[in-house]
Amino acid sequence: MRILLFLATNIAVLVLVSLVFSLLGLDGILAANGVDLNLGSLLIFCALFGFGGSLISLFLSKWMAKRGTGTRIIENPRTRDEQWLLDTVRELARDAGIGMPEVGIFPSEAANAFATGWNRNAALVAVSSGLLQRFSREEARAVMAHEIGHVANGDMVTLTLIQGVVNTFVLFFARIIGHTVDRVVFKTQNGYGIGYYVVTIVAQIVLSILASMIVFWFSRWREYRADAAGASLAGNAAMIGALQRLRAEQGLPQDLPGELTAFGISEQLKEGLSGLFRSHPPLEDRIRALQQR
Repeated sequence: MRILLFLATNIAVLVLVSLVFSLLGLDGILAANGVDLNLGSLLIFCALFGFGGSLISLFLSKWMAKRGTGTRIIENPRTRDEQWLLDTVRELARDAGIGMPEVGIFPSEAANAFATGWNRNAALVAVSSGLLQRFSREEARAVMAHEIGHVANGDMVTLTLIQGVVNTFVLFFARIIGHTVDRVVFKTQNGYGIGYYVVTIVAQIVLSILASMIVFWFSRWREYRADAAGASLAGNAAMIGALQRLRAEQGLPQDLPGELTAFGISEQLKEGLSGLFRSHPPLEDRIRALQQR
């Protein structure tokens, strides 16, 4: 249902954009300048590719996460720690009102955990072996509560669909820019010249960089929500303690695959302008937000 609602919202956005273009007479303005481009058809084409890639990634997310991290799903617990982890996730999932996710452990000395999956009632929650070994039971429980918070909030679906909208408009405006430059500057009359392809590729790279700031902003914002959900499930003090423990280990390298970095509980520290492209807020800010609750 969440996917259908977001798709309906995004389709409404695309329809609204098409109407705005029509009311502004943008097609006529482009035609008057020698740019023969059907904006409505182009928008539909870009939406199909923009959303298509994002939705495919979402539906394959659990499989990709397992393969990318070497996660071993706990089906028959081998140790007391595995039994405790399974029981803890089951309890947290019940309290959060979601279905029991798959629970796994991935080999990594770095303290990290992630949640993924297209369905909040059939998700995957995994924790690194390093975190399970070094964190106290209370701290590890708070980390799992944070990940369950992501699942309960539907963050994987929301982030994927926001990425779909961003992809759509990057493809759309890059092709408008390429088409316009090719017709107006390079005076190509029929088909497309080399100018179209070069300008479109450059515009797509630049627009992707700018648009990714929107996606990363949302990713940082959802971390605060997951922290709050984790605090509600595991206790505010426990959630703060887990984040402080993560801060103490911040110098250790994080080895989650790039496509899963946004879904982990921690990431590499970035400073200055690069902070706009980080998927997580600084741990100090997250701790402060919980202390002010």
